[in-house]
Amino acid sequence: MRRHLTLLVLAFLASEASAQVSFKKDIAPVLLNNCLACHGPKKAEGAYRIDTYERAIAPGESATAAFLAKMVDGSEGFRRLTSGDVKERMPLDGDPLPAETIALIKKWIEEGAAFDGPDPKAPLASYIPPPTHPAAPPAYAATMPITAVTFANDGTQLYVGGYHEVTVWNPVDGALIRRIANVGQRTFALALSPDGTLLAVGCGTPGRLGEVRIFNAATGELQKVLGTTSDVVFDCAFSPQGDKIAVAAADGSIRVFQVADGKDVLNITSHSDWVFAIAWNADASKLASASRDKTAKVFDAKTGELLITYSGHQQAVRGVLFHPDNAEVYSSGSDNKIHRWKIADAAKTSELAFGGEVYKLTSAGEFFLTSSAEQKVRQFKAKEQAAVREYPGAKDWVLSAAFNLPTKRIAGGTFDGEVKVWNADDGKDVVTILAAPGLKK
Repeated sequence: MRRHLTLLVLAFLASEASAQVSFKKDIAPVLLNNCLACHGPKKAEGAYRIDTYERAIAPGESATAAFLAKMVDGSEGFRRLTSGDVKERMPLDGDPLPAETIALIKKWIEEGAAFDGPDPKAPLASYIPPPTHPAAPPAYAATMPITAVTFANDGTQLYVGGYHEVTVWNPVDGALIRRIANVGQRTFALALSPDGTLLAVGCGTPGRLGEVRIFNAATGELQKVLGTTSDVVFDCAFSPQGDKIAVAAADGSIRVFQVADGKDVLNITSHSDWVFAIAWNADASKLASASRDKTAKVFDAKTGELLITYSGHQQAVRGVLFHPDNAEVYSSGSDNKIHRWKIADAAKTSELAFGGEVYKLTSAGEFFLTSSAEQKVRQFKAKEQAAVREYPGAKDWVLSAAFNLPTKRIAGGTFDGEVKVWNADDGKDVVTILAAPGLKK
């Protein structure tokens, strides 16, 4: 019996040793985590990029291929990873890769530098296995800018983006209810499905990874990961019917996924820079977007066809929202204004000046909210664009806002790490939450 077990163990170890190295599972994550910042779409040191397999194996300025099948000595990329010269060794200004990682890359080259992904031209981030993110600190050492907040549908909980987590708070007394783990480093968007059962978290690590993680809103259990990309996800939005989710990212892309099976059904690359915000119209036939390329755009949500481009801001556009009549769009931006314009011809019909940069526009039923560098949230009637109320008291920029109809409460997340909660009926303060668990004041 003992001899039989020994033979089984030896056979298992032998099979493990002979198992072929997977580019998708073993090599691509190493490249993304260690090389993308200097060799990605936005910055390609030495004219070399690693954001796709095709580019990763190709030469840069050296004219020598980075990785040559079965030729370790002839692979410039491997030479750079193992060089004894700190001016040549990659990652530059970083720690050398661990010996076991170098051995894995060497084995992959010796085996033929094979590709086992879906498409050599596809971004590596689109098909590598989703990472398990580090745990959030038990106690925060400092505050973080609150770039995303949203209420549970019944208003009894307030979800807040944190560091590698989403924190959940009582919006009446400010008590911490629970913490949702396994989230990207920074959270830039939070969205609940129309029925309130799913929480979508747009998150990522700047310059490395972006994704949307969908959790069970009640339990915090991870359901699926969508929209993986090489830079952070800035926004995500469920369609009004709840069957699709649109994703806007810093790689300039807009993607649409089916919620049920996670299938990618639309990929739009019309913007030339970061896409900060995305919005659906009422019947989910159109998508509107806001970008750092100084434009807002409207697309056919089924085909991805560009319907109109609005260039009136002349500055980065940070927020976007459809007017209730679906014939116009509101957009906000770094020009310290909200613009209202027609989808038919991009003609501006009105504008509203603010005392600072205007960030995302948040739909709130018959109203919409603005978060801005004015250090307050403003509420407007969506149809008439008439001011309803201002919610002051923040000590820093208000970066995010949320509204809950059943409780008639408004929340605003600030740059200095606080979340202010107000009564929408009278504008009075309810509570101020320092959204940094365990931080010593």
